[in-house]
Amino acid sequence: MWTHKAWQGRLLAHPLPAEERLRHYAGWCDAVEGNTTFYATPTRDTVASWARQTDESFRIVPKLPKVVTHERRLTDVTDPMRAFLDAIEPLGPRAHALWVQLPQSFAPTDVPTLARFLRRMPSNHRCAVEVRHPEFFTDARAALGLAEALAQAGAEWVPFDTTTFFASPPTSDAERDAWVKKPRTPLRTEALTDQPIVRYLGRDDPDRTVDGWQRWVDITVDWLREGRSPTVFIHTPDNAQAPTLARRFHDEVRARLPELAPLPRPIPVEPTTLF
Repeated sequence: MWTHKAWQGRLLAHPLPAEERLRHYAGWCDAVEGNTTFYATPTRDTVASWARQTDESFRIVPKLPKVVTHERRLTDVTDPMRAFLDAIEPLGPRAHALWVQLPQSFAPTDVPTLARFLRRMPSNHRCAVEVRHPEFFTDARAALGLAEALAQAGAEWVPFDTTTFFASPPTSDAERDAWVKKPRTPLRTEALTDQPIVRYLGRDDPDRTVDGWQRWVDITVDWLREGRSPTVFIHTPDNAQAPTLARRFHDEVRARLPELAPLPRPIPVEPTTLF
């Protein structure tokens, strides 16, 4: 999501050619969700452009195509997965994890299908799985079954924390839109691997967003002290301030762990001048 209109000319220079947009985003944050790959598998040339715009340490979490997760539900997906893996190969180490976002109808009875899918994944890719069926959060046996299947494959369970967002009714058009689209899942904070991934949705009000993520600051600090390497994505309904909020979250963690490396310095929106 490095071409968000609300950032152009304010956080990112505008206009920018397509082959420069990710590079400018990478001046703000060192990781990005690859949501665009859900809708269509990109060409290798497009992905190679992403690689050229970023350092090898930059983390991209590309989402599996919807034909794999939602239409075929992880069954009979050899051809689309082969095409997807071939397309993202130019990312190299930047492909931090493959984001397997499953539909809400993907239930605990479907976990064996997920386990078979994960066993077939090539060893050079790790997966991060996001589920939305309520039983995974309310039924202890269902949660344990999923966690065991993921652990056997070295895969992570991605929590999407929407508890702050749903704590009170929406107050803007963007919040009203998200109110009917985002999942209402209970809070989950456990990590299965040494590279946990968190998705957090706050409010359009920055203060409420910051108040709601304090638990994640504590958890992230603990993970880092344990030797884990977490990736945290900060969202709001309109995402207008998402990059600045992500940097604020990082600053709060770094205030507790000064040895944590700083984020990059953003590329100036306007050219610097001497006078």
